[in-house]
Amino acid sequence: MHNEILDKINNEVKSGNKVAFAMITEVKGSSPGKAGAMLSYFKDASILGTVGGGILEYEVINKCREALECGEDRLFIHSLDESSKDTPMQCGGSVSGYIKVFKPKPSLLIIGGGHVGFNIYNVSKSLDFYTIIVDDREEFGNKVRFKDADEVYFGEINEILNKLKIDENTYVVIATRGYEKDLEALREVIKENPSYVGMIGSSKKWKTLKDALKNEGVDEEKLNKVYAPVGLNISSNEVNEIAFGIMAELLLVKNNGSLSHRKDKNSKISK
Repeated sequence: MHNEILDKINNEVKSGNKVAFAMITEVKGSSPGKAGAMLSYFKDASILGTVGGGILEYEVINKCREALECGEDRLFIHSLDESSKDTPMQCGGSVSGYIKVFKPKPSLLIIGGGHVGFNIYNVSKSLDFYTIIVDDREEFGNKVRFKDADEVYFGEINEILNKLKIDENTYVVIATRGYEKDLEALREVIKENPSYVGMIGSSKKWKTLKDALKNEGVDEEKLNKVYAPVGLNISSNEVNEIAFGIMAELLLVKNNGSLSHRKDKNSKISK
């Protein structure tokens, strides 16, 4: 059963789904579950395995559901006696365990394989992203140019984007060859729910593009979540440094970070 659980988790993660995995790590006294007992809780609310059944299992499943929703690992401890608020039982023991949330790699979708897109790709290679490149030109959307990318496509941008899985685990940077293609890309991407959408270009260009999509009926709240012009202001016009600024902003959003220097919290630099 253990191998079956682990195989199922592996297949689900490869398919782009999160899985919550619970294991009992310690048992004191009497308990329906034994150390090493495990179960997995999947996106569709199905369960594989058991930690002993009954109220204890019911509570562990609830904690797995919560862990899956927030995407964070957690410890759990349950007393198994009549006075317990969580699991009132007559076993008289207690169990401790751990819930691990397995997640697929976050996807980095770069729309536009020109100079900016290529430099963003280069910066991202040392990071743990599943990288997808899309361009409407074969010379900029091919595996020779992006040999380490996981997926590379060229052709009609809207048709390609319609076939890709874009969800809350997707981070998008739009850097096509012009306004019309940017508009085409954003029109498709904003239908989905990516965690980040950034777009290269000036504030004037963004206002024009935003107004165009608002006139098409796109929700303004969705448009306000777009990072445009994209990237942190690192005071540079060098394309490779602009790419670093874009990835820094993307990681800031991904990791729920804040714009602060670590030294300001920990120490003062003496002159």
